[in-house]
Amino acid sequence: MLAPTLVLDARDDLALMRDEIFGPILPLVPVDSVDAAIDYVNARPRPLALYHFDHDRARTERVLERTVAGGVSINDTVLHFAQNELPFGGIGPSGMGHYHGHDGFLTFSKQKPVLFQARWSGMAFMRPPYRRLADLLVRFLTR
Repeated sequence: MLAPTLVLDARDDLALMRDEIFGPILPLVPVDSVDAAIDYVNARPRPLALYHFDHDRARTERVLERTVAGGVSINDTVLHFAQNELPFGGIGPSGMGHYHGHDGFLTFSKQKPVLFQARWSGMAFMRPPYRRLADLLVRFLTR
C-alpha cells in the first residue's frame, strides 16, 4: 500500500508527468494564474480527469470552457467517477467513450442501422438511365 504522496514542483521530464497516474500520487505544478494553468493543461495530451478548486464561478466557467478532459470534479477529486449517472471515460490518449449507466450501455453496444427501400420508390426516377420523365421534371423544376 502506497501512502498518498505529493510531488512538489514536478518537472515535465519526469516519467510521472508523462504517464497517466493511477495511484495516490499527486504532482503539483506551480503556475502564476488560472490562464497559465489552462495553457499548461492545453499544451499536453487531454487528461482523463481535471480537478479545479475554486469558489469563483467565473474562473471555474473559464476553466470548463477552455479545457477538455474526460471528466471534471470541481472542489473535489475522483467523485465524478463514483457518480453512476455521470458518464465516465477519457478523450484521446486517456481512452474513448463513456462508461457507467446508460452511457456505458451505449458505448459497449453497437446498433445495426438497416434501411429497407420499397420495391416501388420515387428514388428510381433519380437513378440512371434517365428517361423522358426525368427531363420533364428537370424542365419543370428549372422554369
